[in-house]
Amino acid sequence: MIHHSLKPLLTLALAGVLASVATAADAPKPLRALLITGGCCHDYAKQKDILKKGLEARANVVVDQIHSDDKSTKPPLPIYGNADYAKGYDIVIHDECSADIKDPAVIAGVLAPHRKGIPGVNLHCAMHCYRFGNINQPVKAGADNASWFEYLGLQSTGHGPQEPIAIRFTNKSHAVTKGLDDWTTVKEELYNNIQIFPTATALASGKQSVKQKDGSSKDVETVVSWVNDFKGTRVFSTTIGHNNTTVEDARYLDLVARGLLWACGKLDENGKPKAGYGPVTK
Repeated sequence: MIHHSLKPLLTLALAGVLASVATAADAPKPLRALLITGGCCHDYAKQKDILKKGLEARANVVVDQIHSDDKSTKPPLPIYGNADYAKGYDIVIHDECSADIKDPAVIAGVLAPHRKGIPGVNLHCAMHCYRFGNINQPVKAGADNASWFEYLGLQSTGHGPQEPIAIRFTNKSHAVTKGLDDWTTVKEELYNNIQIFPTATALASGKQSVKQKDGSSKDVETVVSWVNDFKGTRVFSTTIGHNNTTVEDARYLDLVARGLLWACGKLDENGKPKAGYGPVTK
């Protein structure tokens, strides 16, 4: 028999348990992100894990990985030839380096999920993938070799030497950048801008001092972070992220996490995760 004086306490305790169960049931499911890494010129074996840990610490997201240890410019990623590779995911993070994957049919398959509305995040060498033809000149919208650049919202074809890059947020009112401070990287690669498409919105520029043959220095500045409207699908990109030191920098991870949440529609106008999509205590 329960003493009548204990009943109020038990009722309160039961109410608390039920409230906790209801809150857990109402909590949003984690976003599912597919991270693709592999190919030439980068330490993807470590960076894939740095990104997974850093993003999962900053947002309610579970990052699954497709990775190849192949170091060529044609890594045998299993997404090739599989237009449904992103089925069940909320977003795809392209961090591969596949400069010599040139088959238009294969490229169309890589783009297929994004054409169907799955958002994208693109990091560093993803900007130099899936390109063919005369890419050193601005591609024409609708051309066969324009599809990947149109998805990105910016056409880049190369980079300069590794030197520190001063990052300046040029659009401080955008949700992705609101409240973020400018910063300077360690030695990094500054990607060129062949053209920026009308569908893209620049967020940050990067300035690098490059030594010339005559011993003088020249400042080079390009767009290094932006968002794009790809036929109604949200896409976030940054060309920064060559070296592990940069990828594990909290400022870099904060930027990428915000870009991911924005692309999924889970970032509010003040740059904060919407309810249920912030860091999850484990």
